[in-house]
Amino acid sequence: MPLAVYREVVAHLRQVEGVSAGLLPQVDPTFDYRQSQVGGLWLHCPQDDAVAQQRVEQILAYYGNRYGAWQSIAPSLVSGATLSATPPLER
Repeated sequence: MPLAVYREVVAHLRQVEGVSAGLLPQVDPTFDYRQSQVGGLWLHCPQDDAVAQQRVEQILAYYGNRYGAWQSIAPSLVSGATLSATPPLER
């Protein structure tokens, strides 16, 4: 996914009350134009805020429908833990 889209997703997530989000660095030592410049994104959603969790899930679903399903690479959002996610390679 392009860097600009990752930035858009993070900006969108940060608009949700109590949610923190940011970008993860690309860890692949070999640069490849076909790969994203970002390793993924991280986010933290308050465990006791069902409205925030629902809004975050809606935002991720919206971008997931446009760019491909998200893959969790850390603990689940539902538990209130930090979620690191990266979509699959470009379609």
